[in-house]
Amino acid sequence: KMGEEVKVDAALFGSRLGKLYKHWQEKKDELWAGSRAVVVLEGASSDDLRYLKSLTLHLWLFGYELPDTILAFTPKEMHVLASQKKIDVLQPLTDAASAQGVSLIMHVKQKSEDGSAELKAIIEAIKAAEDTKEEVVVGHLPKDKHQGKMVDMYNGVMAEAGLTLVDVAGGFGDLFSVKEPSEIMNHKKAAMLGARVLKDFVVQKIESIIDEEKSVKHIKLSEQTEQVVLDPAKIQVKLKPDNCDIAYPPLIQSGGKYDLKVSAGSDESPLHGGMIVVSLGTRYSYYCSNLSRTYIINPSKKQTDEYNALVAAQEAAIAALKDGASPNAVADAVAQAFKDAGQAHLLEKLSKSLGHGMGIEFRESNSALSTKQDESNRTLRAGQVYNVSLALTGLEDPDAKDPRARVYAMQVADTVLVSERDKNPEVTTHIAPKTLDKVSYSLNDGDDEGADGGAGVEEGEALAPRKALRSDDPNHKSAEVLRRERQEELIRAKNQETLNRLTAAKDGSAGEAASAGRKVSEVVSYHKLADFPSTKDLVITVHKERESVLLPIYGVMVPFHVTTIKGVSHTPDGDHAHIRVTFNFGGAYEPFQRFAPNAVFLKELSFRSQDVKHAAKVVQDIKMMRSAVVLRDKEKAERATLVAQEKLIQGKRVYKIPDVWIRPAPGGKGRKIPGTLEAHANGFRYLNPRHASEPVHVMYRNIRHAFFQPAESEMITILHFNLINPIMLGNKKTKDIQFYAEVMDVVQTLDGGRRNMYDPDEIEEEQRERDRRNKINSEFNSFVKRVQELWERDYSDLQLEFDIPFRELGFHGVPQKSTTFILPTVNCLVELTEMPFTVVSLTDVEVINLERVGFNLKNFDMAIVFKDFSRDVLRIDAIPSKSLDTIKDWLNSVNIKYYESKLNLAWKPILKSIQDDPEGFVENGGWEFLNMDKSEDGVDEDGSDASEGYQPSESAEEEDEASDDDDDDDSDASVVDSEDDEEEDEEEEEGKTWEELEAEAENDDQDFDGEDEEPNPRKRKGGAGGGGAAKKRK
Repeated sequence: KMGEEVKVDAALFGSRLGKLYKHWQEKKDELWAGSRAVVVLEGASSDDLRYLKSLTLHLWLFGYELPDTILAFTPKEMHVLASQKKIDVLQPLTDAASAQGVSLIMHVKQKSEDGSAELKAIIEAIKAAEDTKEEVVVGHLPKDKHQGKMVDMYNGVMAEAGLTLVDVAGGFGDLFSVKEPSEIMNHKKAAMLGARVLKDFVVQKIESIIDEEKSVKHIKLSEQTEQVVLDPAKIQVKLKPDNCDIAYPPLIQSGGKYDLKVSAGSDESPLHGGMIVVSLGTRYSYYCSNLSRTYIINPSKKQTDEYNALVAAQEAAIAALKDGASPNAVADAVAQAFKDAGQAHLLEKLSKSLGHGMGIEFRESNSALSTKQDESNRTLRAGQVYNVSLALTGLEDPDAKDPRARVYAMQVADTVLVSERDKNPEVTTHIAPKTLDKVSYSLNDGDDEGADGGAGVEEGEALAPRKALRSDDPNHKSAEVLRRERQEELIRAKNQETLNRLTAAKDGSAGEAASAGRKVSEVVSYHKLADFPSTKDLVITVHKERESVLLPIYGVMVPFHVTTIKGVSHTPDGDHAHIRVTFNFGGAYEPFQRFAPNAVFLKELSFRSQDVKHAAKVVQDIKMMRSAVVLRDKEKAERATLVAQEKLIQGKRVYKIPDVWIRPAPGGKGRKIPGTLEAHANGFRYLNPRHASEPVHVMYRNIRHAFFQPAESEMITILHFNLINPIMLGNKKTKDIQFYAEVMDVVQTLDGGRRNMYDPDEIEEEQRERDRRNKINSEFNSFVKRVQELWERDYSDLQLEFDIPFRELGFHGVPQKSTTFILPTVNCLVELTEMPFTVVSLTDVEVINLERVGFNLKNFDMAIVFKDFSRDVLRIDAIPSKSLDTIKDWLNSVNIKYYESKLNLAWKPILKSIQDDPEGFVENGGWEFLNMDKSEDGVDEDGSDASEGYQPSESAEEEDEASDDDDDDDSDASVVDSEDDEEEDEEEEEGKTWEELEAEAENDDQDFDGEDEEPNPRKRKGGAGGGGAAKKRK
């Protein structure tokens, strides 16, 4: 693959080369065996799956394997011996190496020679770099076994060189153990791939085989699983197939024969419906992940207890993976967990290995987790990735009727990321369930004796939707209980995180916010008397050049700048008209804040005019001038806050999508036409023929989130970018910009008649629509793939990736003014089809409160509280109650703390009270005041409700109301909101079916006197409640 198509990331190479030299110099004696130089050989390439330190070094340093290459590192130089093609690929890295204080020296191996002369020259350079006459200690990797002609030459020359060779595998292992953010992302993708393959393919295959009593060999199922890993599109996983691979052949074992080593391989025996152990290792961009699960058919009480103890021990091992902890803490936690479960005897059956570190190598050296005490001073570090694997072997069930079920084994393994200090480890394979109710099956036998014939499978809810079965295990935990346990873990860290952030903000940034626009108090209409226009009559005059209005007051023309005027209106009254001018006034008005104690402010002036036409014209001129000035000032203020963007660099190879539209649409008159989206070296450019001189630039480094939403049930295919810093689009500032193509034309039936579903024209039209949708989706998908490759190659430090929404997790709701379909992605919650767009980054979310949650309501609301309390709480209203469990499961999976309440809360005063006293907020339980169960039952000793500590003061409410009154635009918006809320409440009250209403009417006729049932009064929580009242249900 060497040639023009291969390009090494110079910046990443330089960074990692510097990291290698720093690690080597700092830990030379401790981990690098005192080596004065290091020589690494990479032999001929192989199609076999290999894990070698030399190969790992190449992939880590260059991103590619360079076969038949020798690398030599001295304190000041890096020597490379390779063929001419490889040298050409590495030549551009010279400057990056020099920036790290290392000279990159190339040695070309000629085709007709074996390279021994060049290797000898490298050895001489190594000896010359030593200042002492002592022996020259050179590190190498003796355990790496290579093949090829260069290997024989290398061994011969090194044997005759008179060097002292030492093993430095430990040094490289420690260097690779702590992962960079880009490496962690690849680990997470590999973990997600493995978990999805297991959950969406392997489990369904096993269910089908057992349920239909098929005979399928382990090796056959293993091969099928491998094919899905290599082509994840088969299970709708949006990962590049070229980057997906297996870490080892999938291991599937059952029927009494268990060898849980990953090198064992699946045998030719058919799958047996007893104890099934599945191990799946996956790789993404060479980075590994591992996952093991045990599936149990008809578990006995003994097997249930053993499995629960195994899972508890593995969870304890994961919890012990803390930054700075000793590896021995993992073994101690496992032993204690088995003892606490009353299964201490299982320690004899437990595998000696409890896991190991992972990276590009499946098993990293010097990173083992074992039941044996680790005598080294090694500690766990944030950024390490571990395979935490616990296995019980040699277990027996002598009472089993089937001889193949009398001996069995169990194994549970997950990929775990060690988080920063005081944070819980992150299980990256968590989407593959492992609790007993989700991995156990019960066969419905045809008779009491448990005959094999006609057996059907029932399983836990998460495994398949066909038949739901609750486990008979007394320790069974429902999905709701598991969610609550996870939420309890989240709240412990959330309150402290809130306190730290608010305290830091209070100390560091108080009072720094200032308006970017001009101050009204500094505006001057006329600097000198000569500028004042001469007027003969005392009539209202509009002076557009000075943006002022001259008003006659007590016989004197008094100028007022248009920015001081809040509104103007006129009312015709027969042969005359009344003109009413209102001025800005109140606490939020900047001149009022500056001069209020020592100045008098006008609030309103009224005039009577005998010239009705003149009155109408003056009012119109004032309104137009005020609108133009406000719009200009707003645009100027927005431009003043813009961050300067880098200039677009046109790429040598430009990727394009023609005929796409842009939203928000830039201003301008005339018919709108589509344009072309181009991907250049450092950003996108959108060109529209109508605005060719004003292209739209979106720079890659200004993109926070990128989304690709193919058209399925929608009319458009979407590329959407959420920006870090806003840009000007026309005369408006925006942080969200979208490019889309319509996949379906608007067709109008002219004949007006009803058309038959078998009408050939109708069928042909639908087929054209499908073809057009598929074509546009394919074009966008191809564009996205090319851009993604460009990002991974040239902008890997940005970790940019196109998010594709998860439609299966989507739900309907009202984030703005209309009901839309809202979709979660890996990093966000989005609604991209209708404007204004909704893009919520999960990293910005503090907590989420699910409001109006009750059994008698068909809808509930979601209030999203952001970490930045200055942002308004985002409300998503009218979410169907059937989506509640899906949303809670999703929030739990992304580690977001959520609460449920029966009421809508007024969040502005609540957040203000928290900001005023963050310490008191945390001391009184923090966010737990939102906990519906605790808030209803928990009462303090003095009899006050636990949530009273978070009720905002009346002054906070009054300030909130005052600010709303002062802002004209906000007050207008509040009127619209209140009308919409009333409409929504009316819709919510229409929750009963016709049958329920008829039955209720019959009961009313019999039992009541005809009076309507009174609505249930809503209680205010946290100081105030929002929304209308829902009627009480029987």
